[in-house]
Amino acid sequence: MGSVRWAFPCGAWRPRRREWLLAAQLVQPEEKERIGQFVFARDAKAALAGRLLMRKLITEELCIPWNEVHLQRTPKGKPFLASNLVGVNSNYNFNVSHQGDYAVLAAEPELQVGIDIMKTDLPGSSSIPNFFHIMKRQFTETEWDVIKSMSNEWMQLDMFYRHWALKESFLKAIGVGIGFNLQRIEFNVSPLTLEIGKVYKETKMFLDGEKEEEWTFEETRLDDNHHVAVALGKQERFAQEDSDVCSMEPNQPQFTLLTFEDLVASGIPVAPEDSAYWDNFCSKQEGPVRQSSHSR
Repeated sequence: MGSVRWAFPCGAWRPRRREWLLAAQLVQPEEKERIGQFVFARDAKAALAGRLLMRKLITEELCIPWNEVHLQRTPKGKPFLASNLVGVNSNYNFNVSHQGDYAVLAAEPELQVGIDIMKTDLPGSSSIPNFFHIMKRQFTETEWDVIKSMSNEWMQLDMFYRHWALKESFLKAIGVGIGFNLQRIEFNVSPLTLEIGKVYKETKMFLDGEKEEEWTFEETRLDDNHHVAVALGKQERFAQEDSDVCSMEPNQPQFTLLTFEDLVASGIPVAPEDSAYWDNFCSKQEGPVRQSSHSR
């Protein structure tokens, strides 16, 4: 039981009938129903992949049979394992994120963990400067200075989403959502350029102007357009017992790219096959059609 970093390319996944119906059998009925209500196929695929990632983790790392895993959500929407079988593994934490073309998961023993992935993509029908104006209050002046120091608008947008992933990873790790003032947290990103596939831990966070020494932020660029940030912090009772954060730091695991076969390898169906679920999926458009086009 150790550090886990997984990524599944749900955007490129074109499920066949057999795959989609099997995947639907491997999640709880209420999860299946919720996923079936998504308007777009891309969102249904991402949500389903996220649930499969969590169940795979719990089965393979905590040795709980797939069909005995029961997931619930906190009032803030963070998934957690509700089984009575956790025992000594109750401090094993995990988090998932899906956006753009991937679903990702991070897990750690005895550390708070939050993960967020962001795809650098043009902002709908808005220009990049106008988009930045709308989002102005989400970042500090120092962060905006870094974002706007990039040499062109596309690179500025890329840096914007890098900062956004960092902030979201922290909020997910501490279990808060809408209503948290994002200007309370400020990131000093380093290095400015990230190589694809490499794990970086140099970026630092300031909370209410104070440098947070007990939080580590892993950053990975999965490809040219996707940033992943993983926030790692001590759980409160561990922080009281051991003030040496270095001894609690994990290794720097790279993301393992999973196939569909990897996702379901340990699966045991928890529901009967539902052929209508395939018809429901086939009726969905892959994603929304852009209202206008931009060039970089």
